[in-house]
Amino acid sequence: MGRVAIVTGTSSGIGRAVGEELLRSGWHVVGVSRRPSSIEASGYLHVGHDLARPAGLVERLGSAVASLVGDQPVSRVALVNNAADPALLGKVADLDPASLARSFTVNVAAPVGLMGWVVRWAPVGAPLRIVNVSSGAGVRPYPGLAAYGSAKAALRMAGMVLGSEVDLEGASVGPARDVTILSYSPGPVDTPMQAEARSTPVETFPLLDTFLRWSEEGQLQSPAVPASEIRSYVESDGHPRFMECRSGEIERP
Repeated sequence: MGRVAIVTGTSSGIGRAVGEELLRSGWHVVGVSRRPSSIEASGYLHVGHDLARPAGLVERLGSAVASLVGDQPVSRVALVNNAADPALLGKVADLDPASLARSFTVNVAAPVGLMGWVVRWAPVGAPLRIVNVSSGAGVRPYPGLAAYGSAKAALRMAGMVLGSEVDLEGASVGPARDVTILSYSPGPVDTPMQAEARSTPVETFPLLDTFLRWSEEGQLQSPAVPASEIRSYVESDGHPRFMECRSGEIERP
């Protein structure tokens, strides 16, 4: 029986760490990113795709999963929506609508589309775990993070709505499927996203000093920490339909 995970953003940071963590645990992993990934394993297949152009992505994923798993029955499925476009930093008054549309495509439209696809594709009898990597900026207002934070808020709500739809379907046609959704905030992590924020002028990003302090004081945790917590979630059962938590709130094996 095969466990299959689709992980976005596997070229670096948390996405790459999650892919590697799941592979070590015996999962088949399909990674998605527009840049190549350094992951090399027999159970890994990379799909090079820009999430800013989601057309055709689910068809490619379906083919990739079929190629990776073959005739092996699928016993558990995970989707980790990790990839994000953090580049649009700036105050609301200065945001460019065209750039905002691209950011929302990567951060909201693509992951919501993947949630819909994986619910349709996953075998009905196989547990399905969806992890949407979120941020404190999705629930609290931070100056300079309007684009990123509002996208994470939208993805959080979409996960909650999906959970309610699974419940509704179960109430009308029988026992609800074993589908659960986690909105997970990893906290400050040592990733290229953090480095990019630290290189942004304070006039554009008022929180620059905070991000610099996290780095200087060693407050950035390794991507391996959230990767281990995400693995623990997708491999375990008994979760509520929708839950949200921060790093340290998921028990790691």
